[in-house]
Amino acid sequence: MKQFTILIAALATLAGAIISEAADPTPAATTKTAIFAGGCFWCMQPPYDQAKGVVKTVVGYTGGSEADANYEKVSGHRTKHREAIQVTYDPAQISYDQLLDIYWRQINPTQTDGQFHDIGLSYQAAIFYGNDEEKKRAEASKEKLGKSGKFQKPIVTELLPVMSFYPAEVYHQKYYLKNPADFEAYHVGSGRVSFLEKIWGGMSRK
Repeated sequence: MKQFTILIAALATLAGAIISEAADPTPAATTKTAIFAGGCFWCMQPPYDQAKGVVKTVVGYTGGSEADANYEKVSGHRTKHREAIQVTYDPAQISYDQLLDIYWRQINPTQTDGQFHDIGLSYQAAIFYGNDEEKKRAEASKEKLGKSGKFQKPIVTELLPVMSFYPAEVYHQKYYLKNPADFEAYHVGSGRVSFLEKIWGGMSRK
């Protein structure tokens, strides 16, 4: 009887493992990450969170030379970091090119000194490519945008090699969900919404 009980328990454990594996169609090993700087990172998180195939987003700081990156230092332009978003995605559901398309629809790619009303290095836009293929895709996407006729001025968004990424403080993560009224007031007040709606119409918030 004891051996029978042990056998049943073993079979149950095996069945549970099989069910668990089948219930997770997107193993961590299949995901990739991409990093984009587009001005205020609060405003960059909603469109990526809403995109099918995006597994996770984290806002933070990248592009600087110092390891001690925090909001006070970065916003004071003392570390040369930029506010950015790290996007973890499933390439079987969403491509890097599609992530780039989302990116262009959130920024002013003709602005060199920041983004919208936010001025300074920490707000300057950039695509941080992780390898030669991402660099090639980013260059092609940038060139395509420049030829689209959407903008009267040249596309000046930088393409830079990926650097260390430091997650921002907890209160910055998903700020649009934690403080929706404050977020919307900032989103509109910064000039981002009106600019994007002028360029992209009803697609500016998607």
